[in-house]
Amino acid sequence: PPRALQGYAAAQLRLLDERPDCQVSWPTLAAIGYVESRHGSYTGGEIGADGRTTVDVIGIPLDGTNRTAAIPDTDGGRLDGDSEWDRAVGPLQFIPATWARWGADADGDGRADPHDIDDAALAAARYLCADGRVLTDGADWQAAVLAYNRSDAYAADVLAEANRYAEAG
Repeated sequence: PPRALQGYAAAQLRLLDERPDCQVSWPTLAAIGYVESRHGSYTGGEIGADGRTTVDVIGIPLDGTNRTAAIPDTDGGRLDGDSEWDRAVGPLQFIPATWARWGADADGDGRADPHDIDDAALAAARYLCADGRVLTDGADWQAAVLAYNRSDAYAADVLAEANRYAEAG
């Protein structure tokens, strides 16, 4: 969607300034957004004109079932509404502990909001670029995506979507 693309592209441009060596691209960010939440539409909403999802995207409890890791609550349920288990939140599906470290206020509204595509895309770009990764290097790109979600099938899905976006580009 155009508003999601705006968030992904803005994050790419911001990272070109902050970490020009990383070379994170909007197709990679868009691919993650698609695989994670269909660009914020997975729960029936969409990305609004203000960049925020019209319906909060909150994942399943990360309780060790359904092939998930068991991640006990790290934020008292503040972001995900669950005080027993963490749940991924927002269009780019951050777990609360990861958001606490990487959350960003990309749009300058005074708050880092994982349900805001601008904030979430910038946080994702910074997270992917961590540890000196250069995303034009295949091994670094793979390592970055696997850091986001430790699943080879996930990485293959993100690669297929990133290639689709880059080709349509």
